[in-house]
Amino acid sequence: MPIQSGVSSPATITAEELAALIAERDALAGALRVATTERDLALERLKALQRQLFAAKSEARGTDQKDLFLNEAEALAPTDQTPQAEVEDIDEEESTPVAGHQRKKRGRKPLDPALPREIVRHELPEAERVCAHDGHALVEIGAEISEQMDVIPEQVRVLQHHRIKYACPCCDQSLKVAPTPARIIPRGLLTEQAQAWVITGKYQFGMPLYRTAVLLRRFGGDIASNTLASGIVRVGQAVQPVINLLRDHLLDSDLIYGDETTVQVLKEPGRKAQTKSFMWAQMNGTGPPVRLFAYAPGRGAVHAEKLYAGIRPGTTLMSDGYEVYNGIAKAGGLTHLGCWVHARRPLIKAEDAIPKAARSPDQIATRLVRLIAKLYRAETLAKDWTPARRLRLRSRYSAAVVREIERLLLTHLHAVAPSSLLGEALHYLHGQWPKLVRFLDNGTWPLDSNPVENAIRPFVVGRKAWLFADTVGGANASANLYSLIETAKANNVEPYRYLVALFKKLPLAQTVDDYEALLPWNIELDAL
Repeated sequence: MPIQSGVSSPATITAEELAALIAERDALAGALRVATTERDLALERLKALQRQLFAAKSEARGTDQKDLFLNEAEALAPTDQTPQAEVEDIDEEESTPVAGHQRKKRGRKPLDPALPREIVRHELPEAERVCAHDGHALVEIGAEISEQMDVIPEQVRVLQHHRIKYACPCCDQSLKVAPTPARIIPRGLLTEQAQAWVITGKYQFGMPLYRTAVLLRRFGGDIASNTLASGIVRVGQAVQPVINLLRDHLLDSDLIYGDETTVQVLKEPGRKAQTKSFMWAQMNGTGPPVRLFAYAPGRGAVHAEKLYAGIRPGTTLMSDGYEVYNGIAKAGGLTHLGCWVHARRPLIKAEDAIPKAARSPDQIATRLVRLIAKLYRAETLAKDWTPARRLRLRSRYSAAVVREIERLLLTHLHAVAPSSLLGEALHYLHGQWPKLVRFLDNGTWPLDSNPVENAIRPFVVGRKAWLFADTVGGANASANLYSLIETAKANNVEPYRYLVALFKKLPLAQTVDDYEALLPWNIELDAL
């Protein structure tokens, strides 16, 4: 009997079964690739959120780019060279020459000579004013002077107004009383100076009203925070004529910036307390500086259109990529500029998402960021130039950089997953492209909306302290008062002094010229 082999005979399958197995394998491989891609995208977004929450918030990408967003001086000195030579200077990225200088002696900054001085004399005891050698009396020959700054804490006082009454001694038919002084809040509890102090504390320095009330109590001023809030709302309403004039000046400008941020209003009819509302910010780029804030319950076009009603056709509008601004520009016949900073930010996120071990200068995000940096280096170089000269530089140099950015964009736009961080960055750049390149046509147009973001930043910082507005009236008042303070700062006028002068003079204004005289660039400030 033959011995059976231990090796089984090979299994056989039909051609149809083989084809089915191959198809199943390919399907599984495709599903694996999709799952792997989705996993990588999820990890990418997770890391991006972690960086957003915990990483440093600076947008600078190294010492060679800090000037882009921190407004530091670039080591490219303006000269009278030909445009081509200027271009060559801009392209020298790797070397940063430092002008020769002499190291200054370190020391503390001297105190302002305009501050009032009080002399405190320190005398030797009379018994020590005798010469130890011959016994003669010592004579004064001078003094060694040192200075320290002294701060007098808040002093709370009450101004008691006596309106004197007059009567005829012969009859009872004539009785007269001195008139009540005109005030911004009739019968208000706080003086104009005190009201300005409370308002600047909240809107300039971000101090919530309950802290202001606590601070006042330390010095004997026992006033509830809701009383302070009521006064702020009434003042915010009273300054509306000045706000209207500021808006007229804003809309008359050749260049307007727009932006918006969230704000929470607790008691808004028909809306939950947790619902997000918006504070819209506007500023001009020509004429006396104006910074305006306006409250709106939403972010839609119906709210934005009210803010830009009356804008002159042909005005230049600078904004981020929010779609509403496209509608405003189209409806008003405006020239709409795109913001290169907003185009750069998603590229930075995409660059940061690359593992450190895999990063290289050849990454598309890195290359685009470096090209955008060249645009800003050119703008820094031409910061103090005439618009005509700046336009020549843009035409010769910046236009070439823009063409290279466009070439890289079109090459890689459809080569990466649209839902990845890089894909989103490239598609945003592509969607904003017609607006981004418009700055090449005019030597006065800006590259970004950073100025209005800087104007809105004090509101964002203050919001972290006071968190929300209680009512719609409070939100509108806050918008008006932020507008006054930021416009005063933009015109190099100290906000407290401006508000004191405004609150005193506003009740006396009757004509348009009177109100015009109250604008920050026109008002006469009272001496402190």
